[in-house]
Amino acid sequence: MLRGLISTVTLVAWFCAVSIGTAHPGHSHDENDEQMLDEIAARKLPVLLAQLSTENRGHDDDKRPEIAKAFDAFLKTKAIRTRWDENFFYVESNGIPSHPMMVGITAWQQQVPLPQPYSGENAWRIPLRPVPAKTPLSTKNRFLRGAIALAANGIPIFNPLNNRGEDSYAIGELDEFGGHCGRADDYHYHIAPVHLEKTIGKGLPIAYALDGFPIYGYTETDGSKVVGLDQFNGHQDSKGNYHYHATKTYPYLNGGFHGEVTERGGQVDPQPRAEPVRPDGRPLRDAKITDFVETQPGSYKLTYEVRGKQGSVSYVLANDGTANFTYVDPAGGSRSETYTPQRRGRGGNDRRPPPPPRADGPPPRGEQPGPPRDNGRGPKNTRQDNKAKPRSNLPQLAISSAALDENGYISAEFTCDGASASPPVEWTGAPPETKCYALSLWHTAPDIEKSYWVIYGIPSNVTILAKNAKSTGTLGLNDKRRAAYDPMCSKGPGIKTYHITVYALSAEPKLSANEATRANLLSAIKNITIAEGTLDFQYERKK
Repeated sequence: MLRGLISTVTLVAWFCAVSIGTAHPGHSHDENDEQMLDEIAARKLPVLLAQLSTENRGHDDDKRPEIAKAFDAFLKTKAIRTRWDENFFYVESNGIPSHPMMVGITAWQQQVPLPQPYSGENAWRIPLRPVPAKTPLSTKNRFLRGAIALAANGIPIFNPLNNRGEDSYAIGELDEFGGHCGRADDYHYHIAPVHLEKTIGKGLPIAYALDGFPIYGYTETDGSKVVGLDQFNGHQDSKGNYHYHATKTYPYLNGGFHGEVTERGGQVDPQPRAEPVRPDGRPLRDAKITDFVETQPGSYKLTYEVRGKQGSVSYVLANDGTANFTYVDPAGGSRSETYTPQRRGRGGNDRRPPPPPRADGPPPRGEQPGPPRDNGRGPKNTRQDNKAKPRSNLPQLAISSAALDENGYISAEFTCDGASASPPVEWTGAPPETKCYALSLWHTAPDIEKSYWVIYGIPSNVTILAKNAKSTGTLGLNDKRRAAYDPMCSKGPGIKTYHITVYALSAEPKLSANEATRANLLSAIKNITIAEGTLDFQYERKK
């Protein structure tokens, strides 16, 4: 198991190569390492100064904020860096805890832990003077994206409910320490990390909610029993100071925000962004993670089982910024992939640094760059077949659409820039026992899947949907809770990747029309899907 923090030299070089400048200090270096770090520092001076400085802002203990005490234990081990100004307390980390990860997960989306750039302008920030909200906000079925709190070890804590509104702990998505990895391979918790009390000691907060109020463990600071919690798992102490507590049942930590926060895009805003290096994975049915180890500095191996057969994901973080992955599936097949830092924007081989956090909304998730696009042509009637690798161990359908050009871009006719028509879709390769089909058009944003089009109850003898099809199957609800096709209307810059997935089903899904969202569809067909296929395509909105 991974019992130490990721090796300093490997990660510093790897972070700098992907323009995120995060390091885990705390190990000794030889002369070659020091020379390498000097070279890195020369290129990345502004960020590395913030990361590697041994000094915090404000050395006068009298001016040191009370919140700093909760982070001291991990500051001393150099797992995190802290600083503050007049309004906020900032925490920098690489997003990798010192405890073992991933073991015990039984609902896995094929993500693995990769270091994240939570530093500099992308550091976590907590209000030093939290303000009670006039209208406190619940986290039940809200704030399903991003973090709602930050643990004392610098690891973000997400809503206990996943982006489908399910209890992540109850359905087996979490490891033995209450965490797992998101779609950017970013490790985070979904329940209160009470195990941190072994390091920081009882009587101190184990985390802080992003509204600025502290989160304590299962008991009061004096060890007494916790009583009188409100709906958000919080109450006031004898001095009138509000704080939250961990509980062993939902909501596990702060069930809402007693303090003021800004909600934008389904998450607390602003907050740091995670930087994906590879495309997000899909759920792997019946998989259970049995081991995760660092085999040597910068090299890792995750082992899992599917119905008694073993598979693995091994990866190496290289100094030039690449991540080399080897996938071995339970059937014995093996493939290797090399991922480079994801570029933003279209075309070119330049490696651009990530943009700073935006004031007008949550930062966009990095997208896999699409193929070069000839904007002068863009034929609308060229059939585009799906060439993507299988995303599950089920038999694969072949999906195609005449709405895409030869480079995989969808015509504006099928977006908000055009007629907003639903695209034509065709599929082949369904098993003979197929009883019906379902279809979903979706897009992955940071830790949430956006849904634009849901159809279910498509007869088994239908394998083509025409443009603007309205009479085939039953329309489900898009994210606006309308039984209609919602044309893509990207608000962020650059190319976005979208997906059309068709499911072959062995029975009709049990789904009521007023609850037929993508999340509910996936839940209803979980055990009756016998084949599926996904067509990936790009869309870049004209400005």
